Amino acid sequence: MMVAGIGSRKGISARDVLAAVETALETHGLAVTALSALATASLKRDEDAIFSAGRELALPVIVVEGEALKSASPGTISRSDLSQEHAGSPSVSEASALAAAGRGAKLLGPRTVLGPVTCAIAISGDAA
Repeated sequence: MMVAGIGSRKGISARDVLAAVETALETHGLAVTALSALATASLKRDEDAIFSAGRELALPVIVVEGEALKSASPGTISRSDLSQEHAGSPSVSEASALAAAGRGAKLLGPRTVLGPVTCAIAISGDAA
């Protein structure tokens, strides 16, 4: 399973999300067809743009709850004090991707930052 984790500022557009996902995939030489899902933290459940992007890509959006996000946080590469303060994780996009990809998941690299959106790609342990 390959998951694109999404973090963002408030009030983003679906276009912002899609551009960040595309940029992150290009960074790793991947096509959007490689993705199994998008993921984000529960504090982003009201960001319609993330769910709109999921619909446009025909991918489910997995909402990662607080404890799962915190449990995945030690595996993150990037560190944001703002993310830590608001979400309890140093990187919402990276921790969301790791948590959603499941046990043994690993990041393909640090998150990609594109304007107001961050995107990190994780692959499940069984697909690595």
